[in-house]
Amino acid sequence: RFANVTATEAISVAVHDESCVMINRNQGSGTRILIDQHLSGRRPNGYAVQAKNHNAVIAAIEQHRADWGIAIESVADHPSIRFLPLQDEHFDFAVPKDRINRPAIAAFCALLQESSDK
Repeated sequence: RFANVTATEAISVAVHDESCVMINRNQGSGTRILIDQHLSGRRPNGYAVQAKNHNAVIAAIEQHRADWGIAIESVADHPSIRFLPLQDEHFDFAVPKDRINRPAIAAFCALLQESSDK
């Protein structure tokens, strides 16, 4: 059903196939915001069923309770799951200004500066 398509194309195919059941994420999660952006107001079969985390999304798919969902790649790395990259994620490191000079925080910031995955 999703052979030779991008993740965005797969979502479009799934949304238009009533036999294709999604597993959603809980309201307020970053993944749910991403899902809703890609669905553009559409509510495919399974939209009301919400998983609380990425592992629960993959479990629902593995247990054949859903045909598709959105989760992070590290969780989706299972032999029975096909992963289609949707978008890269970027995170910011937040710390109160009055704690920035603590040794552990300074060490972590130094690691971030050295990392090629900034």
